[in-house]
Amino acid sequence: MADIFHDFPIKAPLDSVFQAISTPQGLDCWWTKRSEGKPLQGAEYELWFGPEYDWRAKVTRCVPNSEFELEMVRADNDWIGTHVGLCLESRGDATWVRFYHTGWPSANEHYRISCNCWAMYLRILRRHLEYGESVPYESRLDA
Repeated sequence: MADIFHDFPIKAPLDSVFQAISTPQGLDCWWTKRSEGKPLQGAEYELWFGPEYDWRAKVTRCVPNSEFELEMVRADNDWIGTHVGLCLESRGDATWVRFYHTGWPSANEHYRISCNCWAMYLRILRRHLEYGESVPYESRLDA
């Protein structure tokens, strides 16, 4: 198994960061093209990235202003059964984010590409919350 981890600060209030990582409106600003779901444990999220990438995930952890985790249930084969999560902690004027994407079957090419993509997406999340930047979905991997 292989895992991805990223820890970093965001200079934004804890509740703003939690909204950005756990609500469809928030996710659509930095990760998905379109999403649907409710931040409630056991709820299903629709994560739409394009016609070939109409994925589903189940909320396996949701602690308001603290933790949010999705288990991928319909996605590329390498992603099925993996867990994407973020743990948040207030530290002074920033929110400390501990991101993880665990349970990859192997450190294959898809895993290595996803390591890079997550770093880029998380940078977009940080810049969106800190500076109000908005990057169109089609340009996100080039931002």
